[in-house]
Amino acid sequence: MSTDAAVAETVPTEPQARHIVYCGVCTLPPEYCEFGGTAKKCREWLENNHADMHEKLYSEEAVAATLSTLSVDAQKRAAKDSQKKEAKAAAAEAKAAETKAQAQVLIKRVERNKRKYVTAVSGLEAHGMDLKKVAKEWGKKFATGSSVTKTASGGEEVVVQGDNSDEIFDWVVDVAGVPEANVDCIEDKKKKAT
Repeated sequence: MSTDAAVAETVPTEPQARHIVYCGVCTLPPEYCEFGGTAKKCREWLENNHADMHEKLYSEEAVAATLSTLSVDAQKRAAKDSQKKEAKAAAAEAKAAETKAQAQVLIKRVERNKRKYVTAVSGLEAHGMDLKKVAKEWGKKFATGSSVTKTASGGEEVVVQGDNSDEIFDWVVDVAGVPEANVDCIEDKKKKAT
């Protein structure tokens, strides 16, 4: 009787939750990273953050055991597919780096009324920045109102109240890491209505 009571106390009555690790790069479980398109980066992330799981998934024994279950033709197809995926991922990474290097950031100082200005910044999303977070940060930094608005051309820009074009230029170059050659400052005047 006492052993039955001890067993009943140690066995949980409800099912326990499992702890699942998700990849920091593609947000899939590490077992499925190979299907995400960023397998190389995912593998590096897993090796740095969860070495035991990396050893379990990518050790030579694990890879050999997985490949031994495939037929010879399937092994050849798997090798060919993995080479294609790696080449595709490298090409996508190179293309993203090229577009980021060519992307322009425009900082426009627009006159609202006689001596009132707003500063509109466009082109930040091409450099991988979240416009809402940038607008919130600038609102706090410059102690003004800032928001994300849609432009007439269909894009989005961050609008900051006041003439902060010089400070925004410095922030974009220093904090965001955009090259100075890719940042343009423009002064825009509203035309008077006649």
